[in-house]
Amino acid sequence: MAAAMTAIRLYDLQVRDDRRPSPFCWRIKYALAHKGLPFDTVPIGLTDIPAIEGGAHKTVPIIDDGGKTVSDSWAIADHLDKAYPDRPPLFASPAERELCRFVEASLFVSAGRSLLMGYVKDIHDHAHERDRAYFRQTREKLLGSTLEELASGRAERLDAARAGFDSVRLTLKGGAPFLAGANPGYADYIVAGLLLWVGSIATAPFLKADDPLLVWLGRVQDLYGGLGRTSPLNAIAA
Repeated sequence: MAAAMTAIRLYDLQVRDDRRPSPFCWRIKYALAHKGLPFDTVPIGLTDIPAIEGGAHKTVPIIDDGGKTVSDSWAIADHLDKAYPDRPPLFASPAERELCRFVEASLFVSAGRSLLMGYVKDIHDHAHERDRAYFRQTREKLLGSTLEELASGRAERLDAARAGFDSVRLTLKGGAPFLAGANPGYADYIVAGLLLWVGSIATAPFLKADDPLLVWLGRVQDLYGGLGRTSPLNAIAA
């Protein structure tokens, strides 16, 4: 009998109530499940990251695959396809990989910054107490405003972010169940990761109740034994 495969260790960002808000960690959880690879998540706070692997990595996701450590979601996805070529590929070709990078870049330009600015105060408020000072200092420096100032203009920012998903809505109007076509692919995991991040921390629902994205998102959440429902979420729509 073949020996059982050792589970890959995934360092996964955690905030209060075991919420898992990192969109990049979400996409790697889906990538691992897509390839049928067993994995365990190691929940960590923001200020815990420097203690991982001697401080060699500054952000999550980070995986430990049998003693090989890889960080950055794109590098991890590439590693998984290279290390496990006998399992379903994340990228069937270099062209598909670059199209997925386009999906990420276009969505971040159209919606990402507005989403971050609209929900950054919620992220802070959900963070572990030990992480809040660090989070406030770094994000206020990045965004050029206090968290409270950003929260006061949230409605307009969320309107802009909501419109930024129109390309996804138009793609799904083609009739395929997933962005990648008949079967889910890395593009689906990129987009779903953003929405699961929002659901992890948002105190104001992002989507409207009749948004067609909700049917697709529910479909993605149900994949791989309900992977997208394994940590607490607030209402994504109202």
